[in-house]
Amino acid sequence: MSLTGKACIVTGGAGALGSAVCRALSGAGAKVMAIDHGVLPAEQPGIGGVDLSDASKAKAAIDKAVAEMGGLYALINIAGGFRFEKLADGKIDTWDFLYTVNLKTAVNACQAALPHLLKNKVGRIVNIGAAAAAAKAGAGMGAYAASKAGVLKLTESLADEVKAEGITVNAVLPTTIDTPANRKDMPKADFSKWVQPDEIAALIEYLLSEKASAMTGANIPISGRV
Repeated sequence: MSLTGKACIVTGGAGALGSAVCRALSGAGAKVMAIDHGVLPAEQPGIGGVDLSDASKAKAAIDKAVAEMGGLYALINIAGGFRFEKLADGKIDTWDFLYTVNLKTAVNACQAALPHLLKNKVGRIVNIGAAAAAAKAGAGMGAYAASKAGVLKLTESLADEVKAEGITVNAVLPTTIDTPANRKDMPKADFSKWVQPDEIAALIEYLLSEKASAMTGANIPISGRV
């Protein structure tokens, strides 16, 4: 599937999933710039040390990436975080934290990218939601599921807002992703049932393609064998 010459920004590009998406899109011929709060791998073009929860910093980073690539075709919002915490002995700060890293970062990135996408009259936005946000949230999953539910509603609302402008907005809803961090946190789990980062990257690559031009406002589960 060719994305030759398409300019793409991947937030959270330094993480396990973000890195996989950057590799997949680059392999499909896209121009890829990663944006991350942390340090990016030396081989990955992009901008590190960016706090996307700050709207002005998000705009500055997006504008810089667009200037370096000479345009923007797609924004892939992967930046985020996870905490498992029950309410009875948990902290209210956890709800604020997950709202900030999962929803606010996506809102800021989308808002900063929109002027560039609207200028082109064509483009793609893909957000990373979570299967937990579209199902009944279990004990300890309230704050995380609530923040990711916000991402789903952002996706649906923005898709409706820009549907006449040639821009599609969709969300991918994975279950547990097979990453080093998740393996460390859940050492007794059956890793073979988890979703692989490359599988999510392949779905995102499809959503960026011309074949998915009629798909917008969709929240798409990718569940592995969980």
